Amino acid sequence: MTMNNLDRLQRKIGYQFQEVKWLKQALTHRSAAKNHNERLEFLGDAILNYTIADALYQQFPKCNEGELSRMRATLVREPTLAQLARAFELGDYMQLGPGELKSGGFRRESILADCVEAIIGAISLDRDLPTSTAVVRNWYQTLLSQIKPSENQKDPKTRLQEYLQGARLPLPSYEVINIKGEAHNQTFTVECRVENIKKIDRTFIGVGSSRRKAEQAAAEQILKLLDIK
Repeated sequence: MTMNNLDRLQRKIGYQFQEVKWLKQALTHRSAAKNHNERLEFLGDAILNYTIADALYQQFPKCNEGELSRMRATLVREPTLAQLARAFELGDYMQLGPGELKSGGFRRESILADCVEAIIGAISLDRDLPTSTAVVRNWYQTLLSQIKPSENQKDPKTRLQEYLQGARLPLPSYEVINIKGEAHNQTFTVECRVENIKKIDRTFIGVGSSRRKAEQAAAEQILKLLDIK
């Protein structure tokens, strides 16, 4: 990874590191080196959640806790973070081990999302907390301007369950069919089945870095097939 490449990335994310070692660590997956990005990801996750919560609190003074929580969940969920990662083209800069490279880890949403959180953590250590929150707010300007406290902020599992209950249909069943990786870096594969709907009379597979995320991914597929927004 050359300094020219890192300069381009820093321009994309809108922040110039004082100590580039933090950026390098944020881009390093645990499969590639011992000095990887998991601790930075932990820190960045907390900063991201606080920053978005604070932004929503200020932006929607009349919303209740439930509405604010749903909007925050939408803005910090894995697909949203992966969308940011693709905008920054993080896949071109990440350091992955041979196994992850071979399996296309640079395209995997969970790895991309984790890298975004790690960069947030890295910025806070390179400079300070106010700087990292300002950078996050800049990344989220468009998303924050578009979000609304509407029903579609509910997570996919909740929306699917409410749809089925309203149609007086059986609730979906979720089953973990595979867990891959070590305890602190696992990938879950979940199978979801919904009965009595001809249009979706099959199982759906969801994959995620936790059982919950895998279930949400499977439910999201069903919602798309049913054209439920």
